[in-house]
Amino acid sequence: MTPEQRKNFDRLLNPRHIAFVGGADAIVAIGEARRRGFSGEYWPVNPKREDLAGISCFASVDDLPRAPDAVFLAVPRDAAVQTIEKLATMGAGGVVCYTAGFKEAGAEGEAAEHALKEAVGEMALIGPNCYGMINYLDNAALWPFAHGGDCPGYGAAIITQSGMFSSDITMSQRSVPLAYMISAGNQTVLSLEDYIEILSEKPAVRAIGVHIEGLQDIPRFAQVSLKALKLNIPIVALKSGSSDIGRSLTFSHTGSLSGSKELYEALFERTGVISVTSPSQFLETLKYLCVVGAPCGNRVSGFTCSGGGATMLADHAENIGLVFPPFDEDSTNKLISILPSIATVSNPLDYTTPIWGQPEFTAPVFEQAISLSNADATILVQDYPAAGLDESKFLYQNDAIAFADAAAKAETPAAICATIPENMDAETRSHLINLGVAPMQGVHESLNAMAAAANWRQERSRILAHSPKLLKVKAIPETLSILEEVEGKELLSRANISIPAGSDVRGKGVVEAAVQIGFPVVLKMMGPKLAHKTEAGAVELDLQNSEDVSGALERMRLKVTSYNPDAVTDRFLIEKMAEPPIAELFVSIRQDPQFGYAITIGSGGILVELVGDAKTLLLPTSNEEIKGAIASLKVSRLLEGFRGKPKVDLDVLCMSLFNLTEFVLSNLDQITEVEINPLFVYEKEVLAVDVLVHSGRSS
Repeated sequence: MTPEQRKNFDRLLNPRHIAFVGGADAIVAIGEARRRGFSGEYWPVNPKREDLAGISCFASVDDLPRAPDAVFLAVPRDAAVQTIEKLATMGAGGVVCYTAGFKEAGAEGEAAEHALKEAVGEMALIGPNCYGMINYLDNAALWPFAHGGDCPGYGAAIITQSGMFSSDITMSQRSVPLAYMISAGNQTVLSLEDYIEILSEKPAVRAIGVHIEGLQDIPRFAQVSLKALKLNIPIVALKSGSSDIGRSLTFSHTGSLSGSKELYEALFERTGVISVTSPSQFLETLKYLCVVGAPCGNRVSGFTCSGGGATMLADHAENIGLVFPPFDEDSTNKLISILPSIATVSNPLDYTTPIWGQPEFTAPVFEQAISLSNADATILVQDYPAAGLDESKFLYQNDAIAFADAAAKAETPAAICATIPENMDAETRSHLINLGVAPMQGVHESLNAMAAAANWRQERSRILAHSPKLLKVKAIPETLSILEEVEGKELLSRANISIPAGSDVRGKGVVEAAVQIGFPVVLKMMGPKLAHKTEAGAVELDLQNSEDVSGALERMRLKVTSYNPDAVTDRFLIEKMAEPPIAELFVSIRQDPQFGYAITIGSGGILVELVGDAKTLLLPTSNEEIKGAIASLKVSRLLEGFRGKPKVDLDVLCMSLFNLTEFVLSNLDQITEVEINPLFVYEKEVLAVDVLVHSGRSS
């Protein structure tokens, strides 16, 4: 985005005048601008009609009184390109190009999209093939369908790659405060990354929601996400879809452990983006962040008027890392003195029905419990009665007000949660937002949102303290070649990764080499079609003497012949049999065309695909991030000294892996992908037992 496009985007976002170019779709867009309350000038353009929506038409954009700040364009594709060229010459601000039929329509459409991009000049253009833009703050809309949504003066900026999903959000019964809505479409001129960069600077934006089908520029997304993080603006991402990114993974296990989903999650973790997996969680998380912000920690005080509700809170919180700290003896006695005799003091606290709806009794309970629990956030469960059955609604409202006041006094982020999402009506949701309380819908969604917000705040401090380096992305080699294992190991030894003592020999020299190395030994056949030797029968372990080696040699030739006659060679690697490790890891470093280089660490050996216990980090990474990745694995229990076994020095292990990543990034001309499986882990060292190294060449 150029500086002039940036200025023009601001014109598009908050226009003084809007030109509506088209027919029936333009009429709808005029209606939506009116619905939103746009008070600027309306300029319909249509050469065949006298008026659109009761407003006199201009025959052409050439006849407009001046260059419009914003244009809603809904004409056929070729006419759209011609109109954009005219608007650019006039000095118009920006265009929402509702017109479809561009790159999504094949080669002809792709050529038209290229022409559109050439014609746009310095204008800001959303789309094409998009729904457009809604500015809830300043009451401007360039939108082709009926839309809803409210803004209390602040809210979320939501950017989607699906027009229908953006429309669905505006109609949702969730009361998410909205500041801006952008349907990005084909992103021919302005990209999702551009929108994040601009909208994160808007004072009224408290969070950004992005629905992602795929990103165009991963390093730029990382850059603008970190910018938002620095500005204290959380980003919540709902990633949908998957893609085949495995064209460089012909020979390795990595594709089953680190695909598109894992790489996106690694990107989000690196940049502090909150990742969610459902539309409802997307909206509830944004709502919580916009209304009350991110808590300082994960300690929560909870309130219900039902023992069942308290149990639901406690059960799910335990699964997601939220803590309801118990009251100590002194605090318990203080609460006993102000609670009914039937109440049991606990956190979450069932304050019981005898005082329900009576703020003279519930207010002191809320105030004392929030204060005594030293909570970072607080939540009250309330399922409101349905219309027509709501004669008791004022009692719910009494407790809600008392709870809101208590949370405000304690300066604690507060939420009121309906156990069943639809059990909170629109009037109540609006009322709670006015009280400064997040009206949350669904126990799990509410607690998930609280946990995500608290974790975001902690991760923000960690990420900004270490200033992540820019991602390193380069072209994927067109051809890949596998280095023989002995060559790959020699390469890794330069990265200070220990390898077993061994010798590269022909068949007739295998026994002599084994004697020189010293028993027990391991025998492996090497060859270009033996990437995974175990599957081919090309490995024999724990050979104790010369006779074992001779027998293994004959068996191996027969097994590999049965596996693939063309894979048989007369080249062998004879190595010293390694001592049993404390744990076995799988380690892979590989290249992706969008994300650049990534390291995947997981449980190794035969468990690599069976267990699927793995974590992916984008490169360059840090020692600290590697340590965090290892801690997240199930195999980490072995490293900590499981059942009396020695404890691994994690600093040594993490430094070895970090040095390996730095070595690979410094030798990209020689290394495209590395797979070590298993990597034997001992107390003070690691040993690369099996190694697969790919080198590649781009044209």
